[in-house]
Amino acid sequence: MKINKIGIVGSGHIGGTLGILLAKAGYEVFYGSRHPDSLQDLVKTTGLKARAGSIAEAIAFGDVIVLSLPLKALPVLDAEIKDALKGKIVIDTSNPYPERDGVIAEEARREAGGTGTVVARLLPGARIVRAFNTVYFEDLKKTVTRKGERIGIPIASDDQEGLKAAAELVKHAGLDPVVVGGLSTSKMFDVGTAVYATSAPAREIRNKLGLKPAGARRAA
Repeated sequence: MKINKIGIVGSGHIGGTLGILLAKAGYEVFYGSRHPDSLQDLVKTTGLKARAGSIAEAIAFGDVIVLSLPLKALPVLDAEIKDALKGKIVIDTSNPYPERDGVIAEEARREAGGTGTVVARLLPGARIVRAFNTVYFEDLKKTVTRKGERIGIPIASDDQEGLKAAAELVKHAGLDPVVVGGLSTSKMFDVGTAVYATSAPAREIRNKLGLKPAGARRAA
């Protein structure tokens, strides 16, 4: 799958920062919002490869969609938007905060498969990938740790093409992908886990999650 265009729904700290990083890497970026006029400063900062419009336009535009909304926004998305996301690779960055998101966040925290499986139920037919939820946005701007190592980004999905697409975007944004496994394994890097909000390098994330080092071969 060749990725040229990224649709970003939700242009706050994470979505906006990712748009800037991906545009610098050569991708075309379309920010989708209910109030696109409010994104003109972000579009200017992102550069010539960026534009803004409606959420529906962003979804139609993107080869891959970055969904960077509060979790509470997902159940109330318009039916047309949910329908438009069907068949799309959707990289979800949300996190469940009960004080902000209410009951849906409490459900996600109890869910055996974590936030990822809840999001998949809320957006049936979308090819959900969990990524970019563990990194603090100020660190994301820098892309590296204080020691100069690339920040690691845990990724989980049941969609193999989605995993590859997310890993590509992570790399081109100047970060280091850590493929954890299927969508339910996103529970391992949800809120409250050892790697959440650490902006740690990939080697540290793999160590804390008990994953094999990158490139490690299986025993014969």
